[in-house]
Amino acid sequence: MPLCFIDPADAIRAIADSVGREARRQLLGEAVRAWVDEIPDDELEAHYARAIAELDDDDISILAAWHASMDVGHPVPNRDFLMGAFPSLGQHRREALKLAAGFRGEEAVDAGVTEERALETVLEWLSPPRLMELAAEALELYVWDRVGSDN
Repeated sequence: MPLCFIDPADAIRAIADSVGREARRQLLGEAVRAWVDEIPDDELEAHYARAIAELDDDDISILAAWHASMDVGHPVPNRDFLMGAFPSLGQHRREALKLAAGFRGEEAVDAGVTEERALETVLEWLSPPRLMELAAEALELYVWDRVGSDN
């Protein structure tokens, strides 16, 4: 029987503090994806609207192209198109939100929000089982970082 003496969120924080920048960014991305998976279906559109509200034109263009790959119409790289097409994505709505939230997270980090603060914001919303899954992924990233990544 395995023993666990540390809270999964604390383990994630400790691992984030002990890996290189690339692994930290990947861990933050995994945390954002885990957070999106936890959002109730009826709240997805509101979160998507917030995620795309502050994206730059390049990110909006990438999202529009991704929407087009889902056959939701001719892509128009603007927020109105993205919001209008969102409901028609069906089962792919979470993936669209993961992309948008990931772009927003990268922009926040680039603008000076620390990765630790961004990670902390997401961790508080995760359920205990999701925290355990993320802690396992964090451990894999730790090993990857220590075994041979050059970041």
